[in-house]
Amino acid sequence: MRDSGVHPGAWWLWALGLGTAATRTTNPLLLALLLTVSAYVVTTCRPDTPWSRSYGAFLKLALAVLLARLLFAVVLGSPIPGTHVLVTLPEVPLPHWAQGIRLGGRVTAEGLLFAAYDALRLATLLVCVGAANALASPTRLLKTLPGALYEMGVAVVVALTFAPNLVTDVQRLRAARRLRGRPDRGVRGLLQVGLPVLEGALERSVALAAAMDARGYGRTADVPAPVRRTTAALTLGGLLGVCAGTYGLLTAAGGGYGLPVLLAGLAAALAGLRLGGRRTPRTRYRPDRWTVRACLVAGSGAAVAALLTAAASTDPAALHPGVVPLTAPTLPLWPAAAALLGLLPAFTAPAARAEAAASSWSAGPAGPSRPEPSKSSKSSESSKSEEPAS
Repeated sequence: MRDSGVHPGAWWLWALGLGTAATRTTNPLLLALLLTVSAYVVTTCRPDTPWSRSYGAFLKLALAVLLARLLFAVVLGSPIPGTHVLVTLPEVPLPHWAQGIRLGGRVTAEGLLFAAYDALRLATLLVCVGAANALASPTRLLKTLPGALYEMGVAVVVALTFAPNLVTDVQRLRAARRLRGRPDRGVRGLLQVGLPVLEGALERSVALAAAMDARGYGRTADVPAPVRRTTAALTLGGLLGVCAGTYGLLTAAGGGYGLPVLLAGLAAALAGLRLGGRRTPRTRYRPDRWTVRACLVAGSGAAVAALLTAAASTDPAALHPGVVPLTAPTLPLWPAAAALLGLLPAFTAPAARAEAAASSWSAGPAGPSRPEPSKSSKSSESSKSEEPAS
């Protein structure tokens, strides 16, 4: 099973689009729909590679975040007033300087429901990031970065691949311990598995450093001083422009200048990155192209984000159901249809999988089929075998 051939940046844009849509709502039905969409696309499109197995780890992390948020709501209370008391815990008296914080007390259904909605939104965002990790190759993503961001990209890629490699090492060591009849669960199993995992991580770090040094990582070209100063001015000015434009868009008073300043800042920052790439000359072997399939993948995520952002401003009550009084959330139709647009990669990206499956089926289970020799070759082989040795 091979990769779908989609640009890795397209997978990240698709996942970030779903994550942005998740931040615009606390409706549990819409969030569950976004989780289902991401899980279906990952199941359909992810390649058979080590980093693609990290999706399960992100699911467990999202579940841990959800449970921790509910635990904090039970122990520390909730700012949401409620009348449906589920249980009353013993309350611990706190000093006067800790006013506003309580330990124990009443646990209401409204407070737990509000905490569950808020935690489910964060869990959905984590699962979307996990989907990007499972679908996009980190090494291919590094190849697509501009030269000015290459060093930072290497650090980010190493950080992103640490979790999948750690999960793979833990699974491999636990399987080896089970085959030897040794315990792999509990505190004892964790301690005996942790040391080999850390040793493997250290060896991998040393090998990565040696490989980076052999490939000339960190070496820069000579660039004139005026070019360096221009690059620094454009990059710094562009970042300041992006910050000022974003602030203008978020405030009511800056609606007139926010968008132009943001666009000017982005243009200056991109020009600075373009000039900064001269310090790190690089060549790309078989660079990834933005094909029609990649544009459809990225566009589906952007469409989901844009439509749910518009829905949050036009119908906020449907995307943010209230908990006081207790009411069952309803599924709004056109935001749900917008979330289903995220399923588009499941029908466009697996096309390469079908080709790979067809090629492997034609090859057969024993490998590629060999052409049957012709009659003339058979007769020549038989005559050679019957010829006596001199």
